[in-house]
Amino acid sequence: MQLREFVAFVAALMAVNALGVDLMLPALADIGTQLGIATANHRQWIITAYMLGFGTGQLVYGPLADRFGRKPILIVTLAGFVAASIFAAGSQTFAALLGARVLQGLMSASTRVLAVAIVRDRFSGRQMARTLSVAQMIFFLVPIMAPSLGQVLLHFGPWRFIFYALAAFAAFVLSWSLFRLSESLPIERRTPLSLASIRDSYTQTLTNRFSAGYAVAASMTFGAIIAFVASAQQIFVDEFHAGERFTVLFAVCAFSMGCASFANSRLVERLGTRLISQSAVIALIALSVLHIVVIASGREALWTYMLFQALSMTCIGLCGSNFGAMAMEPVGHIAGTASSIQGFITSVGAVIVGSLIGQSYDGTTYPLAIGYLAIGLAVLAIVYWIEGGKLFHAHHRAA
Repeated sequence: MQLREFVAFVAALMAVNALGVDLMLPALADIGTQLGIATANHRQWIITAYMLGFGTGQLVYGPLADRFGRKPILIVTLAGFVAASIFAAGSQTFAALLGARVLQGLMSASTRVLAVAIVRDRFSGRQMARTLSVAQMIFFLVPIMAPSLGQVLLHFGPWRFIFYALAAFAAFVLSWSLFRLSESLPIERRTPLSLASIRDSYTQTLTNRFSAGYAVAASMTFGAIIAFVASAQQIFVDEFHAGERFTVLFAVCAFSMGCASFANSRLVERLGTRLISQSAVIALIALSVLHIVVIASGREALWTYMLFQALSMTCIGLCGSNFGAMAMEPVGHIAGTASSIQGFITSVGAVIVGSLIGQSYDGTTYPLAIGYLAIGLAVLAIVYWIEGGKLFHAHHRAA
């Protein structure tokens, strides 16, 4: 693939996961009614069950991809995602749907691992961060469009249509992979699939403070996204009574992350990953404090929530790809396995963080604002430790 097609393909891989999370958001109430989900907060498990599978599955695919190559693993798991989506569409109980969602997450986990590994096979440092930012800029268009697309699908049929649409998109990416993707890992660079080699790769990834530390930091900021996505329908519909504008309002918040990724792709090679991401973390803390003050004063309204949420999403968007690039930089020689471990840390950590915040929803935006402040402070402390007490300082081991 030429560069433009390559970036578009990586974005499409990422979009499989994004659609798996966001496409059914407008249907959560319908799913809850039909499957007898009595407690509104329990509907959030349709999102978090998927993310649990997504996080857990990533532990497997890295070692497999380092041994057998990127393309074979991708083909098998995309086919599995198609099957899981069809199974979800036919679910008759809440438990069956959750099982299907976990299976979807397990299959789509390969898209995250292999997208990062394939990019790392070709690029490193700031160039890798720039490539990931461009791909994520395209990828963030998916959350903007996904709820609206889900709403359109609901006009033509029941919520089950959404899962058939997921199967169709995954089948498209599967075909693209079959006919256009070339293997990025040469045979001579492949590692044997043995307990000793896996243990060595795990040890290298987990004992390197840049690799493990920035993966944990990424899990915190990703958790903020999970918390927003899981509670967005309740906040916009139940608290602000803006159900008819839900897809537009959700799109505005997602669009802010897309703008952040676009800005990052333009600036990261000049300013560096550290200056951008660390400034964004400090800005997130300041925004969260101001938002808490507004809520406590009784002045929270739809427009204030939208303002703070969009700005917070911008800060989070400036962290994600940079944290990922910095985490991967010292372990590029074991990119597949390292991507698996980092993806597991990031995704499972995000589910825990996002679920704690999302399940704390009490009919106000206060838990979300408090959660964002806690995330910002925790990430700042982690980054301070990783960098040895030096912020905004380019380290010699990473660009």
